[in-house]
Amino acid sequence: MYTVNLNDLTPEQFLAQYWQKKPLLIRGGFTDFKDPISADELAGLAMEEQIESRLVWQKDGQWQAEHGPFEDYSHLGDKDWSLLIQGTDHFDADVAELIRPFRFIPNWRIDDVMVSFATPGGGVGPHVDNYDVFIIQGSGKRHWQVGSNEQLTEVVAHQALLHVETFDPIIDVELMPGDILYIPPGFPHQGVAIEPSMSFSVGFRTTSKAHLFSALADHIIDNQLNTDMVIDPYRQVTTKPGLLDQQDFDNLKQSLKEVINDDQKLADFFGQHFSQAKHELDLEPLEDDFSTDELLEVLQNDQQLIRIGGLRSVYLIDALAEGSIYINGEKFMLSEALSPALQLFADHSELSYQQLAPWLKQPEFVTFVSQLINAGYWYITE
Repeated sequence: MYTVNLNDLTPEQFLAQYWQKKPLLIRGGFTDFKDPISADELAGLAMEEQIESRLVWQKDGQWQAEHGPFEDYSHLGDKDWSLLIQGTDHFDADVAELIRPFRFIPNWRIDDVMVSFATPGGGVGPHVDNYDVFIIQGSGKRHWQVGSNEQLTEVVAHQALLHVETFDPIIDVELMPGDILYIPPGFPHQGVAIEPSMSFSVGFRTTSKAHLFSALADHIIDNQLNTDMVIDPYRQVTTKPGLLDQQDFDNLKQSLKEVINDDQKLADFFGQHFSQAKHELDLEPLEDDFSTDELLEVLQNDQQLIRIGGLRSVYLIDALAEGSIYINGEKFMLSEALSPALQLFADHSELSYQQLAPWLKQPEFVTFVSQLINAGYWYITE
């Protein structure tokens, strides 16, 4: 289990002073840090079709990029290239553990853990991200530069790479194993490997307002909500047929407000949308359903329930009070009395018999837990 030291800042102090405000170098953020995944294991993941992988390299001073899967790297030589795997936490339980120290930020903001291996000189070039990221240095060393959040000209270095022009660094450091670099959105940065090295980026992404409206529209259409027509029973005679007048404008605007102001529908949308996994989950549904009797037996033997990497569970206070929780884009509804038990499945990634015992005599709850296990969302330690 990892424990992070935020330069002796409490999480509250870090959020107040740095979160989405300015970058922070955290020397020795993780003590005695060891790579949770090796370069060879990373290359193995890059062979899988369902895993999002990229190679970035330079050839004759020109940037190149390619999406996986990959099986061979011999043509790249021993310098100036990087392998990057998105959503590695979805496929490796040890990598997923890197998120735990940062869970003072809510689940719905978690993007994924991107892992990269770079040879000397390897990197992805100067760029700007639209999400918060904690870059954890693993084995090896990398030279990082971070600029201020001034407006910079974007440069298309390659059809798959969007860079920014050269910037003056406000942070210019060499990261050692266990060091962490926090970078808010909008701050340009680049990292270049000094020696063969691993890097682990724990990302936290919000969403654009345009995307949020688009997703809400899809949710409304898919669930056939708000299908009632916009009406105008108090229509007045017009002498300007081409005019959409103020009364009509206000009526249409009010119709949209009624959609936005429906807290129950918005809660369902937010819960389902933000609990949807970022990448494909590494699910292993059970061939033979786990019975409730089997569940009780194994839990009583001090075996723990473990949530798979990448699975998102979200609740809203009012919905939870009514017995509702959102898991991987799906709404689960149980009795109101089970709300505290449901909260455990969103707030924790490991659960013991002692934590679940108060509700294990209720068949409805045991059925719910069995359902999660049978779907592959949670598994029992061997």
